[in-house]
Amino acid sequence: MNATAAPATRPDTAPPDPATGTRPARRRRVPRPGRILLVAVLTLAALYFLLPVYWLVVAATKSNDSLYGSFGLWFDAPQLLHNLGKVFTYNDHIYLRWALNSLLYAGVGAVLATLLSAAAGFALAKYQFRGREAVFKFVLAGVLLPSTALALPLYLMFSKIGLTNSYWGVLIPSIVSPFGVYLCRIYAESAVPDTVLEAARVDGAGEERIFFTLVLRIMSPALVTVFLFQFVHIWNNYFLPLVMLSEDRKYPITLGLVTWKEAADRFPELTQYTIGGAFVSVVPLAFAMLVLQRYWRTGLTEGSVKE
Repeated sequence: MNATAAPATRPDTAPPDPATGTRPARRRRVPRPGRILLVAVLTLAALYFLLPVYWLVVAATKSNDSLYGSFGLWFDAPQLLHNLGKVFTYNDHIYLRWALNSLLYAGVGAVLATLLSAAAGFALAKYQFRGREAVFKFVLAGVLLPSTALALPLYLMFSKIGLTNSYWGVLIPSIVSPFGVYLCRIYAESAVPDTVLEAARVDGAGEERIFFTLVLRIMSPALVTVFLFQFVHIWNNYFLPLVMLSEDRKYPITLGLVTWKEAADRFPELTQYTIGGAFVSVVPLAFAMLVLQRYWRTGLTEGSVKE
């Protein structure tokens, strides 16, 4: 006759001892050395990336004199609103113009780049045509090519057609995202079922309607990821506007702040204005990351596994 073994009980859930009325002592889990090392490395990495942001927040609250005459990592008579008011009103509100330009370049460029990447990635994933793999390999080559290497050729080409020193000279190159095409193709292959597409075609839906009403909705996590990456890339882009633009009223924030920094030798107050402007320029990026981070994580992982 087989006896059924009693289930093992954990020390913290075991019944009390009948003789003493106490429970067995709970054993403490000893952290493994590998986990301790991992936490230490991640903590150092977090400090490495967050320390400059903390310094920027502290420096943006200081006057131009206390910026050099006080401890850099602590506040000294904070006057953040006063400093930001000076930044926004300097030189006939030029900083606000730069901020609007950056929103135009990054916002419109990221939206158009996301739509173009979605269309190209979906076509490469679901349509059969000659040379499809060659086109995809060409896109992968574009991922490896640095954007700075294309700035001068783009300038020479745009100067021939009169698009230099214009908003189009910065917007047109910004709507192309090889990484976005790559991500959208990988995601569409995994997330967009062929049976759903065939059912929509049987019901009489055209390819444009299928793409805009069905495919875009299914691919929304990947599209948010592409939008976020492209928005950050265009917002922080410096070299392309430097090459394309010559009128300061069309500068983005990145290029405008550099002009302030270069003039700080003649106008010392511009040092504080540059720091305050850099602080304001971080706010839209931080807001976008906080709002879209859950879609960003989903978009990175959902298309990585194929059934």
